[in-house]
Amino acid sequence: MNFDLNEDEEMLKALAERFVEDNYDLDRRRQYLGGPNGFSPQMWALLAELGLVAAPLSEESGGLTLDATAIATVFEALGKGLVVEPLIENVMVAARLFERVAPDALKAEWMEPLAMGSRRLALAHAEAGSRGGSLWVTTSVAADGTLTGAKSCVPAGAGVDGFIVTARQSGAAGDAQGLGLYLVAADAPGLARTVWRMVDGSLAVSLELEGVPAQLLGGSAADLATIAPLASLARSAEALGIMQLLFDATLDYLRTRQQFGATLGSFQAIQHRMAAQYTAIEQARALLNLAIVSEGSDRFAAAVDGLRAFIAPASVQLGHEMIQFHGGMGVTDELFIGHGHKRLLMLSRWPDDPQAALDRFAGVGCS
Repeated sequence: MNFDLNEDEEMLKALAERFVEDNYDLDRRRQYLGGPNGFSPQMWALLAELGLVAAPLSEESGGLTLDATAIATVFEALGKGLVVEPLIENVMVAARLFERVAPDALKAEWMEPLAMGSRRLALAHAEAGSRGGSLWVTTSVAADGTLTGAKSCVPAGAGVDGFIVTARQSGAAGDAQGLGLYLVAADAPGLARTVWRMVDGSLAVSLELEGVPAQLLGGSAADLATIAPLASLARSAEALGIMQLLFDATLDYLRTRQQFGATLGSFQAIQHRMAAQYTAIEQARALLNLAIVSEGSDRFAAAVDGLRAFIAPASVQLGHEMIQFHGGMGVTDELFIGHGHKRLLMLSRWPDDPQAALDRFAGVGCS
């Protein structure tokens, strides 16, 4: 089977790699991450100018309707640069969901600025009682259309212009039926936000809603499930890029660092451990390719779940190994190793843990 990229995909890859090369090093990454919204507004604007913000959206919205191959290619390249701009949460999840379920009037108002990067949305779905990516939602809709409840974790929710909030119109918490999707303005009365940093240093918010006015978007839990596989594929591709970054940096270190009069890389035990991690990267890439070629079939979502079930724990284990080879330096802010490992921890646990993905892959499912 031929996995060579076509001309358009090569251009997208080169575009993402050039963005990283020109704008990212460790010092600048720390600066971007420490910004008020957890990323650089200038870099977000540049991504929009390059077309990478709009690219995952449909052609009708000014995007390119990227397929699985293109999405994996772009996000693997961005992962190798440890890019902090929230393309996955704000575009792959929220903007694509909005594009799918919003009525035409709201699309006319929002889609162009979303594609141009001048507005951002975040999905507010997770609640304190949910586990394993479940549909546990207790946020409720009153007769007047206002929302009351709490959302415990909204990644990339700092500084957004609005939230897509899941709320229960009927049924019990955990039911797939009875969920609705609502647009809530970031400055809506009755909405309280608490901003906090996640394990990788990115910003998330917790929401408290008390009689908050909202606009019904339409859609249901099925729409969440529909947009999830490509977003999950993007996360796994990013994780693969980070794994390759950490592996390559460690390999260079082992080839130069000396101990007992010999380079660390000359010790057989270390060679075996590095070989094991090289194998993990190749296994992850094979599963990524399997997911890519499954797009368009009824096996796609399961293939993405299988990829995630493998890459989430494998990437964290690789991070552990690369840190240990560097010793105490591996966890400092002076090296990419610790930064990459923290991002891998985040990707391995959000929006659910690898066991939930494995259950879905095995057909057990979560509710």
